[in-house]
Amino acid sequence: MIDYAAARLTMVESQLRTNKVTDEAVLDAFLAVPRERFTPPALRGAAYVDDDLPLGGGRYLMQPMVLARLLQLAAIGRGDRVLEVGCATGYGTALLARLARSVVAIESEVELARQAMARLRELGIGNVAVLEAPLAAGYPGRAPYDVILFEGAVQRIPDAVAQQLADRGRLVAVVQEEGGMGRAVLMGSAGGVLSRRPCFDAAVPLLPGFQAEPSFVF
Repeated sequence: MIDYAAARLTMVESQLRTNKVTDEAVLDAFLAVPRERFTPPALRGAAYVDDDLPLGGGRYLMQPMVLARLLQLAAIGRGDRVLEVGCATGYGTALLARLARSVVAIESEVELARQAMARLRELGIGNVAVLEAPLAAGYPGRAPYDVILFEGAVQRIPDAVAQQLADRGRLVAVVQEEGGMGRAVLMGSAGGVLSRRPCFDAAVPLLPGFQAEPSFVF
């Protein structure tokens, strides 16, 4: 029988701390949230492998090390309101809930949203709202957000989502150039002006619906 608590500790000490994750609040969240509860039953034995885990339909649980570094990059405070784009089964949502005041998690796949709501309810996590909605539109009804996190790679960050950032808000995502390596980026909003800074290389699967628009060639 797998000792999941021991596996979680090994993940934090061997995968996260050794890969530049130093924020103790982020590390504590990864120690507290049982990733196996958000993983398909057939894959629970691999819940703490440092890899993206398939959920079916082209969706994945993001690699823990990349997710941890994105959360650290976002510098989430206890008073922050967060939008999570593409929550899948809710693992990232549960982590965010331990760091922020409130989380709006949107998911376009009905079954994944159902699973996320069930898991979060089972764990008694009450400061989140899981909403079925198109991912590329964000969720303007509860904007602005102090932090926006994309749970998967994108080839483009829609203006409609970036504009939902609060002043001095932070948006974190892995942006994958077509045919190239993904790179984690941090976007900030100050006085209505958006800035963008590349931070580290990362390879995670694309979120559906975030491919770049094809360019016109003569």
